[in-house]
Amino acid sequence: MSSNADCFIVLPANTKCGSLIFGRNGEDAAAVGVASEICYYDVSDVLEGKTDGGAALEPVTDALRVILQKPKPFLWGGDFGANERGVAISLSWTDGEQEAKDSDSLLSTDIVRVTLAEAKDAEAAIDRIGACVAKYSNDNAKMNFIVCDPTAAWILSSAGKVWAAEKLQASCLRVPSGGLTVTTTIDKSSDGLDTTASFAAAHDAEAQAPEADWCGLKPAGDGTYTQQDMFETLRLASGAGSRAANVSVLTAKGSSISCHWFTGTPNAAESVFKPFVFAPKPRISPLTQVQADTEQTLLHSLHANRKPAALEHLRSLERSCVDELNNYFSIQDFASEELDELLKDCVEAEVKFYR
Repeated sequence: MSSNADCFIVLPANTKCGSLIFGRNGEDAAAVGVASEICYYDVSDVLEGKTDGGAALEPVTDALRVILQKPKPFLWGGDFGANERGVAISLSWTDGEQEAKDSDSLLSTDIVRVTLAEAKDAEAAIDRIGACVAKYSNDNAKMNFIVCDPTAAWILSSAGKVWAAEKLQASCLRVPSGGLTVTTTIDKSSDGLDTTASFAAAHDAEAQAPEADWCGLKPAGDGTYTQQDMFETLRLASGAGSRAANVSVLTAKGSSISCHWFTGTPNAAESVFKPFVFAPKPRISPLTQVQADTEQTLLHSLHANRKPAALEHLRSLERSCVDELNNYFSIQDFASEELDELLKDCVEAEVKFYR
């Protein structure tokens, strides 16, 4: 299994809402027909079950709630997720992972879930990912993680059991899939790592990610960029091999509410984004999960057989949802129980246009 994604990061100084905005387009032309699940985990079950890499996990006394996106059904971990403390983690590229179920390792998707269940900010998440890589990563694995919170974004690249991480200083950045990203700017790393050499060149010279231009409206540095702009950026960046997309608007606690937007369907250009917030008791729709004896989510199946006219109506609903939530967030700095079924309601509203 590989996890490839075209990722876009906009730091708070560039955004209209003063939040960090992160967007991700999953890419895998060979798996476009494979449904991406969206799953919610409470503190009681976020670390339950067996990891896909086979490593056993130590219990955690103060686990966090997590929303997780999975690149294929029935995985334990995910390729993107966020937790209730405003930490979002994405895989942008993986290669060479061993998927033996009974080994004593963690896959990159396992590491995403483990870290989200524990990390209270981006720097703590980097430390936790690094510890997981050093102890549990397969020797042949190469991985890129993007880690964000409301104030900072990091990129961590790993090869085998060594890793290096860079804290983003640019006001915005596109991180394409295709190779290790961290080069000579290294702010955290494995013990004893030579930080004078390019990490990517040392471990992945052939596949090093190229420079890439922004898609669509690039942040202008004047504090006007919005999550709707990110939606359009991901739509322009999508293509035939584009899978589920997501956008996280990460806001410092006490000033507003972080919100995570998912398509749950392939190709952002032909999909709509639905919101999730960590309300008191979130409930998400079973339509975003693959049920026993099936291969796709019902949302995915219905979307695949949609009528073209449905998209125009759904885009109008998406814009209305953005406006209503932005208004709600402007007057309330915590998510009340009236948002418990926000994602569920939006998914079920969408499928009515497909039936």
